[in-house]
Amino acid sequence: MSWLPYDESLVDEIAARMALRRPNAEALKAVAQKIEAGDGQEVVCDLATGVGKTYLAAAFLDYLAAKGIRNVLIVTPGKTIQDKTVANFTPGHPKHIPGSEYQPILITSENFARGQVGDALHDDSVLKLFVFNVQQLIKPTVLTSRRVRETDEFIGSGLYDHLENADDLVILADEHHVYRSSARAFGSAVRELNPRALVGLTATPDEADLPKVVYQYTLAEAIADGWVKIPVIVYREDGIKDIKTQLADACHLRARKEVVWRSWAEKNGRDAVTPVLFVVCQSISDAEAVAEALTQESYLPGEGQVLLITSQSSDQALGALASVEAPDSPVRAVVSVDKLKEGWDVKNIGVIVGHRALASQTLTEQILGRGLRLPFGERVGVPAIDQVDLVAHDSYRQLLAQKNALLQQVLPPANSSPPASKGSLQPPLPLSADPRFPKVQEIESQGALNLVGPARIAGGEQLDGSLMLQLASMDAAMEQHSRDEQVSHKILYKVEGAPSITFPRREREVLPVHFSLSAIRNADAQAEGAGFRHEFAVHLSRKALIAERDMLGKVVVREQRLEDEDATQRYVPVPDVRKDLEDRIWALGLVEQTLSELNAAQRITREFLLGAGVVDDDDAALWSERRAQQAARAVADLIRTNYNVRKLQPQYAFRPVEIPIRRPMPSDVASMWDEFIKRRWYEGWDRSIQPVASFDAKTTEWALAHLFDRSSLIQWWIRVYEPGEVWIERDNGRKYYPDFIILDTEGAYWVIEGKSDRDARDVDVLDKKRSGEEWARSVRDDGRFGTWYYVFATETHIKQSKSWEELLVRTRPER
Repeated sequence: MSWLPYDESLVDEIAARMALRRPNAEALKAVAQKIEAGDGQEVVCDLATGVGKTYLAAAFLDYLAAKGIRNVLIVTPGKTIQDKTVANFTPGHPKHIPGSEYQPILITSENFARGQVGDALHDDSVLKLFVFNVQQLIKPTVLTSRRVRETDEFIGSGLYDHLENADDLVILADEHHVYRSSARAFGSAVRELNPRALVGLTATPDEADLPKVVYQYTLAEAIADGWVKIPVIVYREDGIKDIKTQLADACHLRARKEVVWRSWAEKNGRDAVTPVLFVVCQSISDAEAVAEALTQESYLPGEGQVLLITSQSSDQALGALASVEAPDSPVRAVVSVDKLKEGWDVKNIGVIVGHRALASQTLTEQILGRGLRLPFGERVGVPAIDQVDLVAHDSYRQLLAQKNALLQQVLPPANSSPPASKGSLQPPLPLSADPRFPKVQEIESQGALNLVGPARIAGGEQLDGSLMLQLASMDAAMEQHSRDEQVSHKILYKVEGAPSITFPRREREVLPVHFSLSAIRNADAQAEGAGFRHEFAVHLSRKALIAERDMLGKVVVREQRLEDEDATQRYVPVPDVRKDLEDRIWALGLVEQTLSELNAAQRITREFLLGAGVVDDDDAALWSERRAQQAARAVADLIRTNYNVRKLQPQYAFRPVEIPIRRPMPSDVASMWDEFIKRRWYEGWDRSIQPVASFDAKTTEWALAHLFDRSSLIQWWIRVYEPGEVWIERDNGRKYYPDFIILDTEGAYWVIEGKSDRDARDVDVLDKKRSGEEWARSVRDDGRFGTWYYVFATETHIKQSKSWEELLVRTRPER
C-alpha cells in the first residue's frame, strides 16, 4: 500500500501556480512518484547550478503539505546555505519564494527551544519546516555538545529524538554530495533520523550516489535552454598570461559590463544590478596577494570595492558578502579560495578569473556556477548581460580540450581519441576539430567563435542546437561590449507603419463553489459520532513515597506508582451538548446563517449524536464535560475537512492584451539570410511587425517566418515569446505559448503553432492543440475581437508547403 500515492493533478497544479521552470516541474514529478512507498528510500535530483533548486524544494514542500505531511527537514551543509534557505521560506524577505499555498512554521537552531515551537511540535495539524545545517545535527563527542540532542523542557525530549520519532518525517538534503558515504559523521547525522523519504538536491552528485539519481538536468542543458548565462572564454591573442594582466583585463571587462547593465536597467524600468568580478585562488596567501593587487590605483582602488573571503574572514566581511547584490554595495570584486565554490548564490557575477589549478569537472562547474545566474532573471538579448566572461587561464583551456569538458555533458566523446596536449599558449582547440566532438557546429560571427551543440530531446520535445560556449579574443569581447552599450538604451517595438494587435487572452478564474452544510452526509456524521459512545475517563495519577533503610542504615526515599483512581468530573445534560455542538458549527463562520443552513446544522448534530448512541428523546442522559468538549472539536473538524475539499468551479473571462509590448532591443543581431542559431536575433524582414525576431527551431519556427514573410496574402506577422503576454490557458492551469500571430489581407487573425514530426503526437502537445482550437472557437463565438483561427503545423506540413495558401490546405484548420 502506498504511503503517499502519486497525485499527478496536484503536481500539475503546483507547477502552474508556482510557475516552475520545466526541469523543476519534471524533477518534482520524478520525486513524487519515487517516494510514494514511504519506505525510507533515498533519491537524488541532479540539477545544474542556477536552474533554481530552491524553487523545487518549495514546490516539494507544498506537495507534501497537501498530502498531509507535517514534518519536513531541510539539511544544509553550512551556515551560508542555511541562512539563504531560511530567507527563502520567510515571508516578506526579498529572497522569499512566492506561490506556496501552505505557510509552514519555520523552526531553526535559533527558535526551537521556545514554548510556542514546542506546542507546534506536538500539534499534528501544523506544518513544520525544520532548517538546520548538518553540523548542528551530528552526534556530540566528549569535547562537544549539540543543543538539538539535549532534552528540552518545551519539547519533552531532544529535538533530534523528536524528529527521529516523527512518523512522517521527510528530509531534503541540500548539496547532497556533502553527505556522501565517505563523510560518515555528516551522512549519519542525516540518515540516522530514519525519514520516510530522503531527497537530495545537488548540481554535482557524488559518484557513489549516481544509482540514486531519479532526475538529471545538466549544466549544458541549462545553458542550451536559456536558464543561465552563456560562458564566454576570453583569451589574449598575444599569449600574455601573467596574473596582473589577467586581473587588468578582467577589471576592464567588468567596468564595461557595468555601463551596459545600468543603462539597460534604467531604460527598461528595472532595479539596477552591478556586475562583480569573482576571483578564485589556490591558497589564502594567493588570495591575499590578489586582493592587495586589486586595490591598487589601476584596478579597484575605492574603499570596500575588493572583498577577500577565506576561512579566516571576519563576520564583517561575511556580512558584506551577504549584501553584495544590494544596489548600494561598494563591492566590485570578490576574491576567494574554496569557501565560495558552492552555496553562495548571487546573480551579479559578470566576470570570473580562475587563479588556481582547476583539476576536475566538479570544481569547474562549482566555480563557473557562481556566475551563471541571470542578473535580470531571464536572457534579454544583450551579450554583456546574457554572458559570463571567463578570462583565459591555462587550466580552463586544458579542461576544454580534455574529456571532462563542459560540452561533454550533451556530446559524449569517443573513447579512442587521445587527450589534447597540455601547456599550449594558443587559443583552445575548437571542439569541432576534435574527433571526440564531431557534432559541434562552429559559427564565426563578429570576431567570436560560437560553438553550437547538436539537436537533442528535452521534455519529450526535439530541440535544435543551441549556443553552448563562445571563444572570443579580448579585442572581440570589448567590441561586443561597445555594441551592447550603444543599443542598451534602445527599445524594440514596431517597424514604421506596423499595427498593434489586440489579443483576446482568456483567463481562468478558479473560484470555490458555494459551501453548504448540506454537503455533509448523515453517514459521515454518524461515523464521527461513533467514537463517542463511551465516556472518556479522567484518571488521577497516584504515587507513594516509601522510606526505607539501606544496608548501611541510611534512609532512602523512593517513589512507588499506585493504581490510578478515576477523577471526579462535571456532567451536562444531552440538550446542552446538542446546543453546544450546533453553536460550534456556527462559530466556524463557514456558511451563511440561513434557515436551510440552520436545519443542516441541526441534522448534522442529530446524526452525530445518533452515532454516539443518543436518540432524540434521550434528553435525560448526561455527558461529561470532557466528552462534550472533544465531541465539539470532532464536529468542527468534520465541517472543516469538508470545506477544505469542496470542489472548484472554473470560470473564464477575456482580458484584451495589446501587442507588441516594448522590450529591450537585442544587440547581437544577424541577417535573416545568415545561418540559423537557436535564440539568436535576426533582422531584414518585410512583413514582421517588429524589426527583429528570434526562434527556437530551424525546421518549424524559422521556416514558418520565411514562409510568412514572402506571402502576398499576409499583411503582418509577429513572433510570440515565452514568457510573455500572449498565452492560452489550459485546463490544468498551465500557460501555453504559441509561436506566431498573423494578420491576413482579409483582416482575419491566425494563431500559429509549429511542431516537429516527432513531437506532434505527444500527449502534452496534443492537449495544447486542443486548447488552442477551443480558445479560437470561444473567441469567434464571443464576437467582440474579430475573427481568429488556430493552425497547428507539423514539420512535414511546413516542408511540403511553398506558400501560405498551401499550408492552410495541408493543416486544415477549424473555421
